[in-house]
Formats: sequence, structure tokens, C-alpha cells
Amino acid sequence: MSETTTQKGHPKGLWFLFGTEMWERFGYYLMLGIFSLYMIDGWNNGGMGFDAAKKSDIYGTYLGLVYLTPFIGGLLADRVLGYRRSIVMGGLMMACGYFLLSIHDVTTFFTGLAFIILGNGFFKPNISTLVGNLYSGDDLKDKKDSGYNIFYMGINIGAFICNFVAAYMRINFGWGFAFIAAGVGMLIGIAIFLSGTKHIKHVDVIKPVQQGDMPTLKILGLTVLPMFIFGILGYIIPNNILGSDTNDAFIFGCLPVIAFFIYLWFKSSGLEKRAIGALLSVFSCVILFFAIFHQNGDALTVWAEDYTDREMPESVATVATKFDMAQTVVNNDIVALGDAEFAAKLNEMRAATEAMPETTPEEMATKKGAAKEVAKLESSRKYFHNLPADKIPAKGADLKLFSTELYQSINPFWVVLLTPVLVGVWGALRKRKKEPSTPTKIAIGLLITALSALVMVGAVYATNDLSMKASSWWLLASYGVITLGELCLSPMGLSLVSKLSPPRITALMMGGFFLSISVGNKLAGMLSSLWETMEQKENFFFLNFALVLAAACLLFLMLKWLNKVMKENNVY
Repeated sequence: MSETTTQKGHPKGLWFLFGTEMWERFGYYLMLGIFSLYMIDGWNNGGMGFDAAKKSDIYGTYLGLVYLTPFIGGLLADRVLGYRRSIVMGGLMMACGYFLLSIHDVTTFFTGLAFIILGNGFFKPNISTLVGNLYSGDDLKDKKDSGYNIFYMGINIGAFICNFVAAYMRINFGWGFAFIAAGVGMLIGIAIFLSGTKHIKHVDVIKPVQQGDMPTLKILGLTVLPMFIFGILGYIIPNNILGSDTNDAFIFGCLPVIAFFIYLWFKSSGLEKRAIGALLSVFSCVILFFAIFHQNGDALTVWAEDYTDREMPESVATVATKFDMAQTVVNNDIVALGDAEFAAKLNEMRAATEAMPETTPEEMATKKGAAKEVAKLESSRKYFHNLPADKIPAKGADLKLFSTELYQSINPFWVVLLTPVLVGVWGALRKRKKEPSTPTKIAIGLLITALSALVMVGAVYATNDLSMKASSWWLLASYGVITLGELCLSPMGLSLVSKLSPPRITALMMGGFFLSISVGNKLAGMLSSLWETMEQKENFFFLNFALVLAAACLLFLMLKWLNKVMKENNVY
């Protein structure tokens, strides 16, 4: 047994990559869990004060771009920087971005997003590539799928923990401190990575460019420059084609990058050509998975905020209150006013708060407390809007609620719970030589994901035309179903890229996988924008079901060919 392998048969380096990714995702999903809420919260409450349409537009564009830049980061790591250097650079850029978001200013808001987008490009494809490289030996290659499942569980441990930290920071200190926590998490991840580099450096090898390969600068010139040109053209085209200027700009900007991957396939030959073609086919199908999955930070967050009964059981509320983790809504004379009177009173209180002096620590604390009281009244009114009268507390009383961002922890909770089960199932089937191929697992994942949308159709019907709130169990069930689909698809996608990619362009092809995530994420924002316009909310979820089911059917039709390509390349 080599010194780089643990007793359980997985490389030691996996556990350092596991810890690095766990803390990186802690920061990433902490930010994403509060992103939509922060954008639509009023400026006087510390948020950006954007309307719902602008919020969804920015959300989709950000999620699209954050997974578009891995194409560039993967290419530079493959040929110039190496994987470890790229990961450290990317992590530090993301930390800087989170710290910039903590400043309540429009300019630093967009600058921070730009740092996160660029940083993720250097970080994300290369840490995933290193995981695959650790399993390149013949004695480990049959454990690659399990290795990616374990790595994926690290992602979701961070994603689970972060929302509790986000809720605590937001409730007690404000939005800015929540973003600072994200930056600190990223720095912890970099520290873990550097401490374990001796177990990873042997697989951080820059691949030599082969005869006929396009030079790096030429690739960048033929993709990055046209990407900006096409993006600008998409933005200035009159009469939006896809709903908004940013939608047009993003999709147009992706076209040169998509064309480059098609060129890669066209110029290759033999088994390499078939492998790249198989990967591109799978990438095309999984776009719709991410279009549905990443509505958890937008449409489903709005569902949790506005249409979910978030009242804590008394026993939980007692503990949560002690740790300042409960969101409080109160019923008083102000909340009980009519719409016009309530709005006038709230504006009066906001103006009085803004006029308060803040020259001493005591005055600053008083002003902060007054601002929190205004925010509590606003959230109380919003929460009571579709709460049955018999559930609204008596005047002077309050309710303790689960904070909306905590619902973002349901998905990672299911991942941590179900990953060992699924790894065990695949292992048992492997022993019987009945384990599905990696493409088959991905197709199964798409089918299961379609079913999760039907769960939310049931949730809509349970609200009686949105006149009342739905039980939290609906979201718990929907996230449980989509998580099972996710575990069959997302880590398997990473594994498939590692297995089928030509070794000299593994990180570049990993960037191609993240490009499919990028397009899917942008579609998630575009779909979420329909939430505001569709009166029959069940139709929104029926649409999600139909889209991802179509992708599943397409992939099932390609399975025979995909499995043949896997066998030709001696991978399963």
C-alpha cells in the first residue's frame, strides 16, 4: 500500500481536498443562501432594495457567470499555472469578493460578485480535477465514483452548516457580518489545502501540448475576446430576445465557448473524438437538471419566505431563542393597521430612524435597534398576509420562526444522509457486477429530478390557491427527492469527465461540464422570473417537470451509445 493511500483504500489527499471544498462551499452557499433575500430587502434595512424581476435577473446572471469562468481557469491550469496554484489564487479572490459584499454599497456589491465569479473559475474545475487525478492508478480507478461521492459529501457538509451561521449573523448583526463569515470560511479552506499539499503535489502535473493542439493564447483569443464581443452585441440588440438585456448578453456570450468545444470534437479523431462527443452529449442533457436544481436559491427561497409555515415548535423555539437563532414576528397595533395606514406608519418610523444621531457607540446601538424593529414589523406584516386568522398571535404576542435561509440546509442535509446509503448501494451492486454505468446513473438522476417538481405541485395545491401557507414537510420532501437525483447526477458528472477526458485537457473538459452548469444556472434565473408572472403556480412546477423529463428521455435514448464509448475507452 502506498504512503499516499489510507487504510480504507482512498488516497490521503482526498481528505484534504474534502476539507478544502467543504469550507469553500461553506462560503459559497452561505452567500447564495442569503443572496436573493439580501437583494430584495429594503435599502434602509441593509439590503439592496431591488425589485423581484431585477433580483431574478442578477441571480441568474451571477450563477451563470460563476460557472462560465471555469472554462478559462481549467485551460490555464492545464497548460500554464498548474492546479494547486490556480486553487489558491481562486480561493483568495473569492474571499476578497465576500468581504466586498459585506460593504453596503452598489459599487462594491457588483465588484464583489466579479471577484467571486473570477475566483470560482480558477478554483472549481481544478480541485475537481485533482480528485480524479488521485485515482489515476489501476488499483484505484474502480473507486473513482465512490471518491467523488465522498468529495461531494464534503461540499454539502459545508453547505449544511453555513445557513445556520448565516441566520445567526443576519438576525443579530446584519447582512454584512454574514458575508464576512463567508470570506472567513474560504480562508479556512485555503489553509487546509496548503497544509495537505504534500499529499496532492504528485498529481499536479501540467500536461504537455501535443502536436496539432491549439496554442493557449490562440484559444483565449478565439473564445474570451469573442465572448465579450458577442455578450455586448446581445446586450445592445433592441427588443430583447430572451426577456432581458442580460439574458441575451449571457447566452450570446456563451456561443463562442460552445463553438470551441464543438471545434475540439471536430478536430479530434478515433477514440478521443468519440469520448469528447459523448461528454458533450451528456453536458447538453444535464443543463436542464441545473436549471431546475438551482431554483433553490430563488423561486424555492421565495416559496419558503412567503408560502411556507415556518413557525417553530415551542420546544425548538425555546432553544433557538437562547442562541439568538429564531426570527421573530409580532402582532401589535401597527401590524394590525390597514395597508395604507401601515405603510405610512412604517415610512414615518424609517424616517425617524434615519434622523437618529450615531456619533457615539450608544447612539449607534440605539439606531441599530430601531432599524431592527422596523425590519421586524415589515417581516411580520408580510408573514401574516396569508396566515389563517386562527394562527395569528394575539395582539402583543409574537411567533418564533425558522429563518428562511435555514431551508437552504435541507438539501445538504439530505446529501450527507443519503450519500453513504447510495455509495453502499453502488458498492453492493458492483460486487454483483450489476452496478449501472456512470451515464446510466446520470440518466436515472434526471428522471428522479423530474419527480421532485411534482412534489411541489402538491405543495401548491395544499395552499388552496395560495390563500394559506404550506407545511414545511413539502419542501423537505421535494428537496429529498431532488437530492437523490443530484447524487446520481452531479458527482457522477465529475467522475465521467475525469474518466473520459483526454488527459492533457481534463481540466478544460471539466470547464466544459461547468459550462453546462453555467447555462443551466442562467436558465434557472430565467425560469424563476416566470414565478412572478404565472398566476397558477402549479403550472410553474409542471413546466419544470416537463423540461427535465424531456432531458431524461433524451439521455436514456443515448445510453447504448454512451456505454459503448465507455467500454471502448476501458472505463465503466
